[in-house]
Amino acid sequence: MPCPAYVLDEALLDRNLELIDRVRRESEAEIIVALKACAMWSIFPKLAQHSDGATASSAAEARLVWEKYGAPAHVYAPSYSDSSFAEILPLASHITFNSVAQFERFKQRAIERGVSCGLRINPEWSPVETDLYNPCCKGSRLGVTAANLGELPEGIEGLHFHCLCESRPDDLERVLIEVEARFGHLLDRVKWLNCGGGHLMTHAEYDEQKLIDVLQDFRSRHPHLRVILEPGSAFTWRTGVLVSRIEDIVINDGVHTAMLDVSFACHMPDCLEMPYKPAIVGAHDPREGETEWRMGGSSCLAGDYCGPWAFDREPRVGDLVVFEDMIHYTMVKTTMFNGVAHPAIAIRHTDGNVEIVRTFGYDDFKNRM
Repeated sequence: MPCPAYVLDEALLDRNLELIDRVRRESEAEIIVALKACAMWSIFPKLAQHSDGATASSAAEARLVWEKYGAPAHVYAPSYSDSSFAEILPLASHITFNSVAQFERFKQRAIERGVSCGLRINPEWSPVETDLYNPCCKGSRLGVTAANLGELPEGIEGLHFHCLCESRPDDLERVLIEVEARFGHLLDRVKWLNCGGGHLMTHAEYDEQKLIDVLQDFRSRHPHLRVILEPGSAFTWRTGVLVSRIEDIVINDGVHTAMLDVSFACHMPDCLEMPYKPAIVGAHDPREGETEWRMGGSSCLAGDYCGPWAFDREPRVGDLVVFEDMIHYTMVKTTMFNGVAHPAIAIRHTDGNVEIVRTFGYDDFKNRM
């Protein structure tokens, strides 16, 4: 196998899809795949069998859904230009607009095409504490607040909110209460309600039965509505790893750093943005008296490192370092800064065979410039 490489385990993906199918079946809500978390199109045929479609946030994602998912996309973007909307229009079944002004600008073309138009609303509540990921923070540019909406524009068939991020069913329950309080008078006038993403139903501690109960309860109050969820991470949560190798050991001022052939800045950007420290196979949080190790990235960014971790055995040059849960929000956010080697993409199939889906080289870097 090439190293470095993202490796998805098909058996773990199947386990997630089985749970998602249960939620779809028992809640009677539609669950569609959000490409922004994982656009690994080699698994789209399998995802298509266990979902009700896919959602895109750009013309490129919409085209990928059309070509590789085999269906038109649900589309939402914070804004559309004339050129991007022209690309999206023949590829979409649903288009959600971020503002009334954008809807008025493009509605005639969408309605003539037979696209179902929606409006993103802002319920002004979210459990997300980090402003970088909070779409309901004060002054948010995302969605229309109740105070700024008034009556529903003619031609709008659906409402869309997105307020969650790796959240629990209690959070969805609270958001739906806020939606009904602020926009309840409009729910009888639309055909569908898209509850956005952030429903981390495949997390080990997530109560999927509570999610089913919340959705069933909401649907009992609004039986005419198609209720749609569009999780991203839930589909590929803990389904694969990023395999890297130690190329050098650097010890300065008592700080131990294992220099890797991958980059946090280029290949695991959420580790620096959120930030968060991923799990490493065979490593743990340092205990008193243990040597603390940082993992150093391969780019020249001074802050391209993460840690600390401790190991049962002192790391050595040539050792593999395997980062867990590296399929969602990784490949879709990678860069080729510094021209660093981009990890290959692989799938470990249920029969044990490993398929190398894609490798990257100089031409991939050159052709981005």
